[in-house]
Amino acid sequence: MFLGAMLDLGLSRKQLDLDLAGLGVNYKLRVKKVARGAIAARYVEVLIPGQKKAAAKQKTQRVDTHSHDHAHTHAHTQVHPHAHSHGKSYREVRDLLNKADLETPIRDRSLAIFEAMAIAEGKVHDVAPEDVHFHEVGAVDAIVDITGAAIGLERLGIERVTATPVALGHGSVQTEHGLLPLPAPATMELLRGIPTVPAHVAWETVTPTGAAILRTIVDEFSQLPAMTMEQNGHGAGNDRPGPMPNILRAVLGSAGERSFDRIVSLECNLDDFVPEHFDYLMERLFTAGALDVSLQNIQMKKNRPGFLVRVLARPDQRIELSEIMMTESTTLGVRTVAWDRIVLPRHSEKVATPFGRIAVKFVRKSDGSIDVSAEYDDCKRAARKHEVSLREVIRAAEQIALDTLE
Repeated sequence: MFLGAMLDLGLSRKQLDLDLAGLGVNYKLRVKKVARGAIAARYVEVLIPGQKKAAAKQKTQRVDTHSHDHAHTHAHTQVHPHAHSHGKSYREVRDLLNKADLETPIRDRSLAIFEAMAIAEGKVHDVAPEDVHFHEVGAVDAIVDITGAAIGLERLGIERVTATPVALGHGSVQTEHGLLPLPAPATMELLRGIPTVPAHVAWETVTPTGAAILRTIVDEFSQLPAMTMEQNGHGAGNDRPGPMPNILRAVLGSAGERSFDRIVSLECNLDDFVPEHFDYLMERLFTAGALDVSLQNIQMKKNRPGFLVRVLARPDQRIELSEIMMTESTTLGVRTVAWDRIVLPRHSEKVATPFGRIAVKFVRKSDGSIDVSAEYDDCKRAARKHEVSLREVIRAAEQIALDTLE
């Protein structure tokens, strides 16, 4: 559904096929226009050669726990906590993506989504994420779906993603492991800390794969933000009778010269923490999606020197990041406060330099001028590789970026 919505927004099918070819997996992508209720949408199927459609989708019976009159059949990727000779483990999927011919942002986002799924499934089944196995067909389906989602975001130039609170259906699902409640246990684990609302339908409105995509790509869960809407897209799910069409709607727009959002500040005071461990704490927080992490020297009670740790994050990240702060430091609690933020429009582009392709951030100021700032990590790697000064690489990247504006 997500990939269908991206195609409906304007993602090039030719570009999608070209990028997906880098995976090196055997599949066929079928895309067609369908109607769901009164709405036209794009329906995407990942077909595996040599497998019947029903087997490829591993259909299971959806049963309303209140009324068996609302039973539905729906495709659902099965994930197992034990090895199968015909399956792919999370480790194998990760190795496949690492070896695939994909651009770095696409690979990184795909890996992050699969990691979220593996961690959630592992926790539900009480096994290590590395031991989570996907059915062979389901694994290929998920690899294409998830990588396709990452491709869509990259190729459409999407810089920020918001989503309304997640609407959850009710009922149960009959699987080879028995009857399970909806939402599925792994879906519930993936949605921890994310706002939800009832969908009032006896469907599986969110699969584990969908929940993993949402958890990884969404910057903020809120109502539709202020923007200039440029395009609407609809991705279709299976055709089901019910009170609303089974579609996912995506809206593409721009925020204008300035945009407004809401962030949270997470803080704690430390006076008994080993300073050299701050590096690991900051690394964990940034890896988990923190917007910024800072340290300030402070004087605490009994005249002890200490540190103030401040983390800026999206509102839906407060639980996960607070847990990291309490796990990786000596704090016994975390203070939180919500702030409104005004931000300037910005985007990143790769520019070709004598030292390789370097990411540069372009920021449009209030007076219409544009500032450029080369990505530090890219410049550091290039400087080491070419044995030149970091300053030389930065100057070259930023000058070339400015030249592209003329």
